[in-house]
Amino acid sequence: MNKAFDATARGLRTFASDVADGFFEITHNGFALVGLAIVFAALALVARPDLRQTGEEQLMGWLQSRKPAPEATDLEPTAIVRTTAASPGDLPKQQAAVAYWLSKKYRVAAEPLSVLVAEAYQLGKRTKLDPTLILAIMAVESSFNPFAQSQVGAQGLMQVMTRVHGDKYESAGGTLTAFDPVTNMRVGVKVLQECIARAGSLEGGLRYYVGAANLEDDGGYASKVLAEHERLLQVANGRNPPTTAPIVRAQPIPVATPPKRQQASEPAADPQKVALLSEVS
Repeated sequence: MNKAFDATARGLRTFASDVADGFFEITHNGFALVGLAIVFAALALVARPDLRQTGEEQLMGWLQSRKPAPEATDLEPTAIVRTTAASPGDLPKQQAAVAYWLSKKYRVAAEPLSVLVAEAYQLGKRTKLDPTLILAIMAVESSFNPFAQSQVGAQGLMQVMTRVHGDKYESAGGTLTAFDPVTNMRVGVKVLQECIARAGSLEGGLRYYVGAANLEDDGGYASKVLAEHERLLQVANGRNPPTTAPIVRAQPIPVATPPKRQQASEPAADPQKVALLSEVS
């Protein structure tokens, strides 16, 4: 009886040992086959870039199909079409330099400035005006704030008197487009052209533009614009003028009541100014 149990036990041990050896052998050979398959697949992908690209596309499609749906928000996916911004790297080298310099000086993001710089160069080409002059006027008038408004009602980047030049906004959709940066630029340039033509010179046109054509002093407006224009020309030509100007102590003005600053488009009180402004507008 004991011999029978011993024989059975030895048989079971032998069976278990054979099963374990067989499992190990199969596993070992299986891993070897998997390794060989991986090596051959890698060699095939290296030799056939088209197969690698197809595999990557299929894998990406598989991953995308299992990606959870984005969380619903109130933001519109088409909002990018209403954004007045662009990458400065997409601009020509000269325009990009101007955009970065203005961004640093006026602490405005370079991306929206890139759109304004590109538009200024396009407008300059069409109107024969220096684009850096257009940008200099915007800098002095609003420091590139498209929502700026003066006490007398001048609005937007170029501080155009909307109530006087409302007809110039009609083709764009109405006077509210005065706060659209590009539209305000186009209208402002049109007003500037009319002012320069009326005065016969750039400096005289700037005096008309600021509403000081019939005043003894324009408050230094033309000088400020021309100085900023010169700095921007230097930037466009590859130089890097400082973005900060030295502080100059202002001298007292020897008048009891300084004249009120008016835009070129602002109606004046006396008949001469009214007639002049009606011709400009």
